[in-house]
Amino acid sequence: MGLLSDPYRRRALSRLLLRLNTPLCIISFLVGLGWFLGLAFHPFTLRIYMSENAMGSTMVEEHFVHGERALSYAREFAGHKKKAGGMPVAWLEKTMWNLGLEVYKQSFSRTLPFPDEMRERYMVKGTNVYGILRAPRAASTESLVLSVPCSEGQQNNQAVGLMLALASHFRGQIYWAKDIIFLVNEHDLIGMEAWLEAYHDVNVTEVHSSGMLGRAGAIQAAISLELSSDIITSFDVAVEGLNGQLPNLDLVNLFYSFCQKNGLLCTIQGKLQRTDWDSLPAFVHSLQTMLLMVLKQGSGRPQGDHGLFLRYHIEAITLRGINSFRQYKFDMGMVGTTLEGMFRKLNNLLERLHQSYFFYLLPSLSRFVSIGLYMPAFGFLILILVLKALDLWMKLSRYDVDPDDRLCDGDQGPSLVALEDPKPSLLTLVPPLLICHATGLALYFVPILGQQVATQHFPVSESEAVVLTVIAIYVAGLALPHNTHRVLTGSGSDRGWMTLKLVSLLYLAMQLGCIALINFSLGFLLAVTMVPVAALVQPTGPKYVHPGAASCFPLCPHPTRTGLQRTGITRIAQGRGRGVSLPLLPLSSVLQLQGETEASQCCWEFAAALSCSQHVGEGGSCSLRA
Repeated sequence: MGLLSDPYRRRALSRLLLRLNTPLCIISFLVGLGWFLGLAFHPFTLRIYMSENAMGSTMVEEHFVHGERALSYAREFAGHKKKAGGMPVAWLEKTMWNLGLEVYKQSFSRTLPFPDEMRERYMVKGTNVYGILRAPRAASTESLVLSVPCSEGQQNNQAVGLMLALASHFRGQIYWAKDIIFLVNEHDLIGMEAWLEAYHDVNVTEVHSSGMLGRAGAIQAAISLELSSDIITSFDVAVEGLNGQLPNLDLVNLFYSFCQKNGLLCTIQGKLQRTDWDSLPAFVHSLQTMLLMVLKQGSGRPQGDHGLFLRYHIEAITLRGINSFRQYKFDMGMVGTTLEGMFRKLNNLLERLHQSYFFYLLPSLSRFVSIGLYMPAFGFLILILVLKALDLWMKLSRYDVDPDDRLCDGDQGPSLVALEDPKPSLLTLVPPLLICHATGLALYFVPILGQQVATQHFPVSESEAVVLTVIAIYVAGLALPHNTHRVLTGSGSDRGWMTLKLVSLLYLAMQLGCIALINFSLGFLLAVTMVPVAALVQPTGPKYVHPGAASCFPLCPHPTRTGLQRTGITRIAQGRGRGVSLPLLPLSSVLQLQGETEASQCCWEFAAALSCSQHVGEGGSCSLRA
């Protein structure tokens, strides 16, 4: 506290920060990027572990042996789907009923704002079919979900067959303490969202559905399955949900542990982890995996049907069977065994998954990066905005200091004309902030409204109308500096733009910090791209002139010289040294006389520079004051 209370030490500290501000910003940016890239290095990551004691993979024994039955169901389902031209609702209802499940169906429809890419349709209609296996030892207070999207063509037929085989196997067991819901949803994300909204009796996306006739308990966890081949070589897990949400890490660890137990190859982001973790290729491989996760999470788009469960606080993942050219092949029996083990462990849960991490990055399935390790990388980037804001605040505070105090020890003032600038009011910062927010709202709402207007009055498609509307908004934005300068009266001076940039930097730092807490990947990507630009941008113009250019001063008319005397400008010169370039006085701040010609106004600036340079001997400092 003594350092800040002492005016001389505080002044020395401010000079030090002003002098080292740019190097500190560069170092902070490089350290932030280096920290983030170093997260993929094996010694800097943490080994996965199971936080829930009830989810140890060695506490259950799997008995699923119905792989051939799963293939039989898959072939039968494919035949009925081809015959019906879509999802065979009647056949699914009949098959699930024969397996002993409570069968229900849900019809839904959704009006799209734009036509889809496949069939150019506005209205999407479909039907979800689900069966409920009631727990024989519980009162239907909790449940688990195994969902399979019904895709077009020959996609995902094996997943439906395996789901029906698992339902048949689970029906014969008596140890279930939670209801199990077997769901086949149509139209992927649209059908899944319609089912979830009806199940929780909400409507946030304006989906019209027939309602929910049968419900189970509160959903604790969900697994979405995607299989399109009779045999697989590996299992890929997708964790990124809507708006970058992630499931509890224990659910991912459960999947990895059962894959390890059954000898099933598992991947994340389509990449199989390497064993030579201490080599450079292994580091590059882990870095690529982590960057792919950051890009997908930053996009905000769910990478599977599981992403919609996360918005309802339901932990879920999507498992995709991959059939590549690897030599290891696994049949439906091995896949069913892995899923049976996962559901049996989830059945043992006494409460929701909450003990493990919800914020993490995965360079591999066996290692993870927690929030405490990757947030410092983001903090170093935000530190640049804080340093720049501190630099501007110190420069603004020095405007009110006496010039004699500023120039001691050879320190040069921020600007020759700074003392003539009026102190801007906070109300002058309101118009630019309102214009920026209005532009953002226009980019959010206008494309939809413009699409409706454009399709009614112009012969363009909906997708073309949206693109043309966005282009029109950006083109109109180019005219903002020209059309809004009249309302930005307080930001034209040096004090004005410094104050505006100070508020903008702090506002940007606050926004990026809030985004990073919700979606770190999006916040980090925005910080890497926006922070350098926000720190460097400032108004530019003809700010400097060499004293030799003042040689035209004798050519100036006589009123120029008298104008210098009438404004009461005095000279302060000290020191000796070589001649230096002097700051040029802005015309709008210096000229107080009226009726002068343009030639006289030009010589005003040269006269001020020359008047000061004549009193600087061999490199001393010079300042002008009224």
